[in-house]
Amino acid sequence: MIICNGKPHYHFCRVREMTKNKKSAGYLALYQSGELTKRIDQLTTIIAECTLCPRSCKVNRIDGEKGFCRTGKNAVVASYCAHFGEESCLVGASGSGTIFFSNCNLGCVFCQNFSISHQGEGIEVDSGQLAAIMVSLQKQGCHNINLVTPSHVVPQIAAALPAAIEKGLTLPLVYNSSGYDSVATLRLLAGIVDIYMPDFKFWSSASAKRFANAPDYPDKAGKAISEMHRQVGDLQTDANGIAVKGLLVRHLVMPGGLAETEEIMRFLAALSEQTHVNVMEQYRPLYKAAKFPPIDKPLSHEEYQKAVSLAEQAGLKRLEQNGLLYLLRKMMHQ
Repeated sequence: MIICNGKPHYHFCRVREMTKNKKSAGYLALYQSGELTKRIDQLTTIIAECTLCPRSCKVNRIDGEKGFCRTGKNAVVASYCAHFGEESCLVGASGSGTIFFSNCNLGCVFCQNFSISHQGEGIEVDSGQLAAIMVSLQKQGCHNINLVTPSHVVPQIAAALPAAIEKGLTLPLVYNSSGYDSVATLRLLAGIVDIYMPDFKFWSSASAKRFANAPDYPDKAGKAISEMHRQVGDLQTDANGIAVKGLLVRHLVMPGGLAETEEIMRFLAALSEQTHVNVMEQYRPLYKAAKFPPIDKPLSHEEYQKAVSLAEQAGLKRLEQNGLLYLLRKMMHQ
């Protein structure tokens, strides 16, 4: 499923040619300057006493020790594909090249991908295999490399880039995280990641503790998203509407959570009224959610409609809605 032993290498001058293209991914310039190698070394050092994410487990993952994320030296990949269910600016005509990493540093009780995030389904890969996956997705015509749940495998992702670059990788990297990220780690990703796509799940520490055992989530996510915006700014797209750089934030609207939604939308609008926000309707009570009212039932259409109104009232100008309300509005304007 994962193994792909591509052998041809691109000469260094080929990398130099690619960096001249203004739409080329930022990591190409870092590779050419030697800075990428330094970042890889710094990130690898962190997991020797892991403080990569806010959990700060301090286990030696290089020696195979595992903390909250249950991931050691190598990343585990559940699947990869050209994905057409992502945001329209990522999917385009050819799909977003998604790599689904197994395990997670947050661990929500309502996770819709619990077999991957909680149960760890997947295959362990080394840096060469991960590089081959990235190149394979580019060859399929994908518009980007979409790293799903990457927070606990940042060093492994960075370590795969040199081999991928030598095999021709030029696509922008999408950092598709829960938002539970360390600012210190994100700073080491500056210039490597082109598009940040975090969730902002909870505004209340009580909710974050109850649903993800992470009472510091609101503080950490707010600081992380601010750092992401500092690095890449508002979302930029090309002439075809495909994202090339910037910040895109997801918010999953949850039953009984409108007060938190309102505060999150205000925060994002204060960051920038041009923050691209996906107000998401697809909440379902999966995994252990049945034990945690009020999220033990599906989201009502009325709650979702109110959430969109709250985003608009906050002053946000770039909303992407992929639910029923969005489809109805499109039909009314056709």
